[in-house]
Amino acid sequence: MAAAGRARRGARLSAAALLALPALAMLALLALPSGGGGDRGGGGEPQPDSSPPLLLPPGLREELRQRRRDLRRLEAVAGGGEAVATGGLGCGDLNRATAVGVLGWGFTKVVARAALAGGGTVALKSVHGAGREVRRCVQRYGAPAGCRRLAAYKLLKEVTLLQRLQHPGIVKLHGQCYDNSGDAELRVTAILELGSPLEMIQLLQTPWEERFKICLSLVKLLFYLAHSPLGSIALLDFQPRQFVMVDGNLKVTDMDDASTEELSCKEDNDCTLEFPTKSFPLKCSVVGKCEGINEKKNLFNAYRYFFTYLLPHSAPPALRPLLSDILNATGDLRYGINETLRAFEKVLHLYKSGLYLQKRPLLLKDYISLKGFRTVEGEDYKCWPSYSHLGCLLSIHSPEEAAAICNSQLQCQSFIITQHRTWTGRPLASFQSSWTDLIPDTNAVVYIKRSASSGERL
Repeated sequence: MAAAGRARRGARLSAAALLALPALAMLALLALPSGGGGDRGGGGEPQPDSSPPLLLPPGLREELRQRRRDLRRLEAVAGGGEAVATGGLGCGDLNRATAVGVLGWGFTKVVARAALAGGGTVALKSVHGAGREVRRCVQRYGAPAGCRRLAAYKLLKEVTLLQRLQHPGIVKLHGQCYDNSGDAELRVTAILELGSPLEMIQLLQTPWEERFKICLSLVKLLFYLAHSPLGSIALLDFQPRQFVMVDGNLKVTDMDDASTEELSCKEDNDCTLEFPTKSFPLKCSVVGKCEGINEKKNLFNAYRYFFTYLLPHSAPPALRPLLSDILNATGDLRYGINETLRAFEKVLHLYKSGLYLQKRPLLLKDYISLKGFRTVEGEDYKCWPSYSHLGCLLSIHSPEEAAAICNSQLQCQSFIITQHRTWTGRPLASFQSSWTDLIPDTNAVVYIKRSASSGERL
C-alpha cells in the first residue's frame, strides 16, 4: 500500500511484537504519540471545531484556524448533504485488530495494515508524528502537540473527501477513529480499503491490454473528478505513488492535497499552467477563475506519468496511430477530459470488436484443427509481453488472428485457444513449438501448422 504518499516501504516489526500490540497501541507508536481516545469514531463526522489552546504560538494558532476554515469550506461545497456511509468501522474495531504492520510513510502520514477481528484486512492511515511536516512545524513553533493537530487537519480533509466522492477509481473509506478531547492534539485514524503499491517497472512488462486498462481507468477517474459533486477537483500531488492496485484495478489513495477550488484570477496572465518542461496559457473567466485549470492539470500529469510510458509500447500496429493522436493531443492539452475519454472508448471498441484488424490473407487454412485435444501444459518458448512467464500466452480476437501471430513467430508450430478471458472478454491463446504431446480435452481445440504435421500421422 502506497497510501502514505512518498512512502518508504518494508518497515516491519517482528510477528511476536505485532501480535502483542493492539492496533491503537501500534498506531500510538507510529504517531509519536497517539492518544488512547475512546470509541469516538466510526460512522460519524469528526468535530474539529474546538479552538486551539491559547498557549500555542500565535503563528501556529493562525495556521490551525486556516485549516479549520478550509475544512468547513470543503464541507460547505458539499451542499450540506449527508456523507456517504463509511461502513461503521471505528475505534472499537481497531482495538480488536491484530497483526498490525507498517506499510509505509510520507511527509504527513503513516500507513499500516491490520487484520480485523471479523475477518478481512484494511489500511490504517494516521498522522506521522516523526514525519517531515510535523518536524518542520515543531522546528518553527516548538509545539509538538499543536503541530500534530495541524497535520491531522489534512487527514480530516481526506476523510471528508472520501466520504463524499464515490468512484471505482477512488479507494474506499471503511470508517474512522478520532479523538478530539480538548487538548492541543487531534488524533485521527482513517480505515481504508487495502491495496498494493503501483509498480511502474512491473507494469511496463505487462501485456499492452493490461496497460491500456490502467490508462482507461485513470481517464475515467479524471472525468469523474472534473464533474464531481464537489466541482472540478485537482490532484495537486499527482504521482504514481499516490495510486494503488486493488483486485487489478487502479485507485487513487491520497486525497489530502486535492483541491476543489480553481485558481482565482483577474486577467488571462494570471492563468498560466506551469510544468517543468511546458507551460500553457489559459483563460480567466468572467467569474474570476482560471477556466478548466484543475481538469487540465490532472490530464497533463496523466500524460506525463502514465500515458507516455504505458500506452504506445507493443500496442497492436493498427491502433498505434490512434494512440499517437491521444498522446499528442493530451501532451499539448488540445484535448479536454471529455475528448480524451471518447478517444479511449473508441480505441476500446475497435480492440474488443476486432475492427482494428487489418485486412490480410486468410492464414487459418494453413492449420489443421483437432477438436477434443490440447497440448500438455509446460514450459515452452517465451514471447513478450506474455500473460505467462512459462511460455507465450497472448490475447487474441479470433483463431484467424492467432494464426497470424503463430506465422510471425519462427518457433511456433501450434496454438490452442484457452478458456481464460481477459478483462475485455478476449480469449487467451497459448503458442507452442511442438504439437506432439496431446491429451484429451472435450472443451479444447488445438491448431497445428500443416507444414509441421506433414509426414506425421495425426
